[in-house]
Amino acid sequence: MTNPSTYWTLVRIDAAGNRQTQTISSAKIFLTEVFDTLNNSNISNKEILLRLLDLYQDTLVDKNINAQRCLLCFISWEIEKACLNLEKQFGFSGGFTCRDLLPYVLDDDGRLQAKSSYQCFSLEILQSFDIRQSSLSSWTNRKVKQHPALNKFLLECGIYLLSDWAILNDTQPKQLERILSQFHSLTVTEIEKNKWLLQSYHQVYRAQRLQQRQSGKTRKCQPPTAKQLQQISDKLNSLSSGKYCYSNDDLITQLQRLAEYLREYRIHVRGGSLAKESIDIADINNHSNFITDNEENNQTSEFLESYRPQFLECLDNALAVVTQSRVNKMQRRDAIKAKKFLTALELFHCQGLSMTEIAKRIEMKAQFQVTRLLKLKEFRADVTNELLTLLKIRVLQLAENYSSLERLQTLESQITIALTEQINNLISEAEVEAAGARSNPMNSRFALRLCQYLDSKK
Repeated sequence: MTNPSTYWTLVRIDAAGNRQTQTISSAKIFLTEVFDTLNNSNISNKEILLRLLDLYQDTLVDKNINAQRCLLCFISWEIEKACLNLEKQFGFSGGFTCRDLLPYVLDDDGRLQAKSSYQCFSLEILQSFDIRQSSLSSWTNRKVKQHPALNKFLLECGIYLLSDWAILNDTQPKQLERILSQFHSLTVTEIEKNKWLLQSYHQVYRAQRLQQRQSGKTRKCQPPTAKQLQQISDKLNSLSSGKYCYSNDDLITQLQRLAEYLREYRIHVRGGSLAKESIDIADINNHSNFITDNEENNQTSEFLESYRPQFLECLDNALAVVTQSRVNKMQRRDAIKAKKFLTALELFHCQGLSMTEIAKRIEMKAQFQVTRLLKLKEFRADVTNELLTLLKIRVLQLAENYSSLERLQTLESQITIALTEQINNLISEAEVEAAGARSNPMNSRFALRLCQYLDSKK
């Protein structure tokens, strides 16, 4: 049984971002009339949905629009349910709530309009729904998790919505070696083991997955079965000439560890943050001196809400200060050189051009001249120092709300260590990205914020 009011009550947010519900009288009247006509007093949710979907395809405008409105109301509740599940799964570690997510996906204002003229996210879900492939609830949940702006926000919270098995599925061996060596600094032996592990996984799980897709089965990646694990283990044993032989439980652990390496890298290159390695989570939770056990959850959330925009603001300021300082220094000697510096900085980070390509653009003879002009290692080091100085001041000011002034003196060194680690992660991300092969603009937080600054100066 279902609650019929979900078909005439819309979940929406107001201008202040607050969640509210709105009863749509026309939808209520329509639904009541339809199911009174059908003489169904105890109709199931499935029957209601099937009937409304049928009416939604009706050529009569009145039936079409009203059925659409009932379905959009139902979808709004499913959207909220998906956001609540995301909060339940990742909210504590990511420092967000359902309220933070809803503005990205609840943009339905409740109006009655022809389905071709009003393109809210709920309507996008409805129009792309195929009853032969899934249920409307499952489809809504899937579309919410695929929403670009929502995913961008979650990435900033250190959350990447893709299963371990899907990540392993679409990672190439050549890509793996670069990630494990440059980003994670694993040993040659560790890299070799993980390459064999991924290759074995691909030969079994990925191959079978492709067969399923070719036969029309498109469900999400499930954990490997016991049979698949045994097949993967056999492949790994063969590739390594008996060097690596795992039980099913140990193999699962190894695969999940590899997936975590890849997840961390993807979060970084997409502009997200690794909460477990930053001040956002672990370091704050460990500071029992300035947050009591009873207040920890609420005050941590408050601190994180204040800290995240401070980090980005300080990063923006650091990039502006260092860039302008370099330009000013060059202008005193050579105004043309200063202009070339800004152009090269933009071409490298924002357009993804190589040093050789940049040299041609700014009329330099060779790539080494561009390298010498940019001095990227020094540039990033200067940004690091400036960012640390700015952040340390801001964070200590924020911490005053959670600690006595006496305790701040002992806390200062801990904050410095935590901030240094987080900034180093940011810079390492930029270094790895800069060292890799490129044909597109860069996606690290460092590059994105730098490009934003350079664009504002045009």
